[in-house]
Amino acid sequence: MITLYHGSYIAVPSPLVGLGRKKVDFGQGFYLTNLHNQAKAWAETIAERKGRNTKPIVSAYTLDYSSVKNGGFRVKVFDSYNLEWLEYVIDCRRGGEMQKQYDIVEGGVANDNVIDTVEDYENGIITAEQALGQLRYKRINHQICILNQEIIDKFLTFKNSEVVPE
Repeated sequence: MITLYHGSYIAVPSPLVGLGRKKVDFGQGFYLTNLHNQAKAWAETIAERKGRNTKPIVSAYTLDYSSVKNGGFRVKVFDSYNLEWLEYVIDCRRGGEMQKQYDIVEGGVANDNVIDTVEDYENGIITAEQALGQLRYKRINHQICILNQEIIDKFLTFKNSEVVPE
């Protein structure tokens, strides 16, 4: 069992993969992280965008990840920012088909720290080698995207939610 967190402006006791935004890092799904501070930052950003007296909320879960990995599900783990990760993120952000290859994807976040490099590569401003050279020095954040509702229903357990203190 691993503990994971989701940052939002609402508690999410019953996540649905089809409600996530399309054209994001790992495709449309339910995003979590094993880093509480990262979930907190996501929650603060989302609550700020929503406005109207919304509060940042972090929901906590446990995932029976070993059962997912051993249960015949298609699991993809990107251990680093590499060419495969770069191509996958670009494809997903364009609404491509690569996200349909997996049930769960884990790896680095294409956040503000790395997105300029990703976009420069995507737009042909820099080569893959240049992009990877720049990404090599970036601190990798963590995300898991669950793309298959069955994983949520069988292996993800909601623990609690907390309002992020001001």
